[in-house]
Amino acid sequence: MSALEVFQYADRQIRTVSVGGEVWFVLADVCGVLGILNAGNVAARLDEADIRQTDISSGGQRRTVSIVSESGMYEVVIRSDKPEAKQFRWWVTHEVIPAIRRTGTYSVETPEQLMARAVLQAQEIIATRDQQIAELEPRAEAWDEIADAGTDYAVRDVAPMLNRAGIETGPQRLFDKLAELGWIYRGEKHRWTPYARAVDAGLLTVRAMPPRRDRDTGDLVPSAPQVRVTPKGIERLRIRLGAGVLTH
Repeated sequence: MSALEVFQYADRQIRTVSVGGEVWFVLADVCGVLGILNAGNVAARLDEADIRQTDISSGGQRRTVSIVSESGMYEVVIRSDKPEAKQFRWWVTHEVIPAIRRTGTYSVETPEQLMARAVLQAQEIIATRDQQIAELEPRAEAWDEIADAGTDYAVRDVAPMLNRAGIETGPQRLFDKLAELGWIYRGEKHRWTPYARAVDAGLLTVRAMPPRRDRDTGDLVPSAPQVRVTPKGIERLRIRLGAGVLTH
């Protein structure tokens, strides 16, 4: 684990550390930006793989804090209803994460230094930036519409969504991946069934389907419930499978 790195967002400091070459965020700082008062409740709802405890030196004292991975940080942001959440996520994914991955650190700079660096970077990328924006903005806007839709989707519909995000998959491959992630399993009559923890976490839901007509008898017979993926589940899949295709 590398030394503590601190950077400024508006009037707040966000502390980060590098774990295995990946950036982790101090949970209390992220919650503070998003107006979440009880960081402990947030920590309890995160996957074990996305949160851990570490000791840091801050304010001249050594203290133990909770830190969250990049995907864990996105999870916290998704849970927030604050208008600030979307702006904070954009800033982290467009500024902080690329800077850390490129240089291994995010330097705290004066406004003058930040402006000078921004001008230099703009001069270097101006020739290709317009094309990148043209390619990424419609996809990012489409993804935001999905995230804000407030509905859920059949797995067969989620696969092409992920394809448009640059993640190659198909319905059957996606079912297999959901099983690999521990979201679903083969239940009664070998049907895909969600684990309760995936439903409780808001990643999946189950929808009762209308009865179908038997091909042989013509009678109406019950249909099996359908596993559905929520917008939160789609966002988690995008992060797990594509590591931020739409946000770079």
